[in-house]
Amino acid sequence: MFTSMSAYIMRKGLSGAKKFPLTMMLEPLHTCNLTCTGCGRIREYKSTINEMLTVEQCLKAVDECGAPIVSICGGEPLMYPEIGKLTSEILARKKHIYLCTNGIFIRKKLKDFKPTSRFFFNVHLDGLEKTHDICVERDGVFREAVEGIKAAKAAGFLVTSNTTIYKETDIEEIDQLFEYLQTLGVDGHMVSPAYSYAAVDTKDIFMSREEIREKFIQASQLLERYNIMTTPVYMEYLRGERELMCTAWGNPTYNPRGWKGPCYLMTDAHHQSFKDLIEKTPWEQYGRGRDPRCADCMVHVGYEASSVLGGNKKFGDTWKLLNWTFSGKMGGLLKDRPATARSKANGNGRSNGNGAGNHRTAALPPALEQEKEAFRIL
Repeated sequence: MFTSMSAYIMRKGLSGAKKFPLTMMLEPLHTCNLTCTGCGRIREYKSTINEMLTVEQCLKAVDECGAPIVSICGGEPLMYPEIGKLTSEILARKKHIYLCTNGIFIRKKLKDFKPTSRFFFNVHLDGLEKTHDICVERDGVFREAVEGIKAAKAAGFLVTSNTTIYKETDIEEIDQLFEYLQTLGVDGHMVSPAYSYAAVDTKDIFMSREEIREKFIQASQLLERYNIMTTPVYMEYLRGERELMCTAWGNPTYNPRGWKGPCYLMTDAHHQSFKDLIEKTPWEQYGRGRDPRCADCMVHVGYEASSVLGGNKKFGDTWKLLNWTFSGKMGGLLKDRPATARSKANGNGRSNGNGAGNHRTAALPPALEQEKEAFRIL
């Protein structure tokens, strides 16, 4: 994955492009089988909840956007009738896919997919069983998601978890969650602070910037034990050790209404083309200190891209990213090898005793010089 991403960034840098996407958020539908407390999608798009994109519309948007990573979300993407065809067509374009799911339908839909190093089931889990089932407002979801993870790993798929950190989140419970998921062979973990969607009425579950920083300072040592698929620069931002400016165009969203502007979380317009999204969105008006809605936002869809693209870059950031990539945190996931072969070679992803599971790598790949150059251009 890293080789593909760095080559893409290099090409964009050499072409002189100023604003280009890293990850496309593709929402083929907004229908979902859950009503999660912190989710704004089923509320914001209530009037169009039954609309969905065709496979052709999705692929046209993927081609137009050009991002090397596609995050298929929603709604619940496994409820999309042609999800198997959609993912296979995107993979045929040499993209990487994170299919973001609550996990309930993994076992039922598993036959529609084939294991590959370019495809991840990204399962949403916000705590252990009792906590998670409260968050998603239905009993039994945690257990079903776990069964889905087990089935996917047994079939040779790569699986990551996706956890939202709320005001009341117990960091020690997240530690226990990740430790448990390691026993299932989960390949990595994504974490991000919650953001207060305008469409969500329950505001007291969200955090201010100060509360986010306190929470992630508390979490920093615990999270070091696991393969956290978040850049060290972004983690520094979450802990308040540096500032970053939002680059919302780095993670554009496309859904049945069009290209969502300005970002995944706020909707001021829907554009009919990606070109219009980039050129007609007044980006200079958004971000902390510019738009009051952005005051407490620190989520990955706005700031993870900033950490990679060099926003507010500091001396040593390039080597920090390279070290993070090749010394363990992303090493095992970045090699374009069959998922099944990697799982067998590494004991199905279980911990090797150093807290990093099967993600340690002893030597840098031959393409390292290209990777260094890609980051140098930033």
